[in-house]
Amino acid sequence: MRKLQFLPLAAALSLLGFFGSAYAAPAADANCTACHANIGAMHSGSKHEQLACTTCHDGTAEHLKNQKQHPTVSMNPQQCGTCHQNQFDSMYKVNYHRTARDSKKNYGNIAPNPFFDEALGAHGFVKEHDLPRSHAFAAVDQFICDRAFGGRFEPKEGWLFSGDEGGFFGVWEKLNDTVEGNAQKPHKPGTAAAANPVCWTCKSTDVMMDWAYLGDPKAGAKWSRASNPVDLVHNINHSVNCNMCHDPHSAKPRVVRDALIQAMTRTDYPTLYSESANKTPIEVKDMGLRGFTRKIAILGKSDSKLMCAQCHVEYNCNPGTDPSTGKPIKMDDPRTNLFPLVDVTKIDDFYKHASFKDFKHNQTGALLTKMQHPDAEIFWNSKHDKLGIGCAACHMPKVKDANGNAYTSHWATTPRAYIQETCLQCHKDKSEAQMNRVLDSMNAHYMGKLREAEGSMNQMFIAFRQAKDAGVSPDVIKQAQDLHSVAHTNWEWWTAANGAWFHNMPQAKASLAKSVQASQQATKLLRDAVAAKTAPATAK
Repeated sequence: MRKLQFLPLAAALSLLGFFGSAYAAPAADANCTACHANIGAMHSGSKHEQLACTTCHDGTAEHLKNQKQHPTVSMNPQQCGTCHQNQFDSMYKVNYHRTARDSKKNYGNIAPNPFFDEALGAHGFVKEHDLPRSHAFAAVDQFICDRAFGGRFEPKEGWLFSGDEGGFFGVWEKLNDTVEGNAQKPHKPGTAAAANPVCWTCKSTDVMMDWAYLGDPKAGAKWSRASNPVDLVHNINHSVNCNMCHDPHSAKPRVVRDALIQAMTRTDYPTLYSESANKTPIEVKDMGLRGFTRKIAILGKSDSKLMCAQCHVEYNCNPGTDPSTGKPIKMDDPRTNLFPLVDVTKIDDFYKHASFKDFKHNQTGALLTKMQHPDAEIFWNSKHDKLGIGCAACHMPKVKDANGNAYTSHWATTPRAYIQETCLQCHKDKSEAQMNRVLDSMNAHYMGKLREAEGSMNQMFIAFRQAKDAGVSPDVIKQAQDLHSVAHTNWEWWTAANGAWFHNMPQAKASLAKSVQASQQATKLLRDAVAAKTAPATAK
């Protein structure tokens, strides 16, 4: 006689639709783990073990009836905030140290004009290049940036939006799309349309479930590197979701940014991670169950340096040029979703290895790399990093709420906002006023070194114009272009970064000195060539 097999009561009731989609078991539903054994293994024994699958997934009853009817996944950080209230509230706190849409090019900021526009040539960043604000605004600020979507997205309240007091909100509560259709082009004067799908894998995880590993175009994946960016961002409503760093099943720290996972597992070129003696171990898991690969990396321990490196790194997420062939690199090329994960001493060599350059300078003709914000790479191997101090220690310290309960602040702001909980934890013999003076002094010295590099590059630009007017040979121009690339890399690496003057001052000074040396060599080379070219005419 055939032995009868019985489902657990809760599972049977769920199958029968007794509870419907609102059913919440004390642990992962047996119906779910029967197929999703990998999820069940991660869930079992975790801090989230008592959370039912329906806590974050809707449509599970329909999925049980028809497996092709996928359940939805809640990407809303409010879901996490129901239990982690302090962390949630602090994450969406406004950083009053930063003004909305304050351009890095403004006088007194890190890369003031007119030099910045000349140094960046015709690159889209000359349209608008703002200082970062709170994570709460990471999505909306990018939507409305003049270089991103051509000016089509606007705050519903206009400039009143810049006075918001913070708190959680969805993107579409704050913005309107003022243009019909999905054309990604400049819609208003003084704008550019440089945003692309890869940009948004740092800003939000809202489209993560429909994005194949590295954004490769795959059957079953709704979005890819080549998707229309306007269509994609209409599906984004949250900024820097909790599940970027915290795995909802195992409750363990994790990384989801695919280009970082690729960098940490790269074998074709050494990275800061691969060469680290005490690197945090990772376990890469393929979570793709919809016909395409989708990876996450579970961290062996909480490591804010890696968690922050999902976004705060130098990366490439745009089309470019292959310098070895001169041919364009388009978004279907995997090099348009790439993290080098090396420091400034190796970044030029890495891009030579990858055979990628971002843009051609409109004045010198040099092929250049557009740097992003290599904060993790700059901090790597710094004095504080070698002491075992992570990003969170200074930017997300342990604090206490009104009831005296300790928690990790998720404000992710400047340490100046809470020097008592950061600097003074180690520098106990100093006061808050003293530490602010220290920070001010470091910043002032660093800014002087930046201005020196820019002054040398200015002379180089003048020399390029003189050389071209004099008809200097292409061979000499090419040598000067190569030097321009070195000078540019070792200048912009630091203006693209945030807080580089504190994170790694010795490396900053050495690199900026290299920029000065390269631009001075280029200037001399060009001026000597001009002098040689004009000497016979002068002699007559």
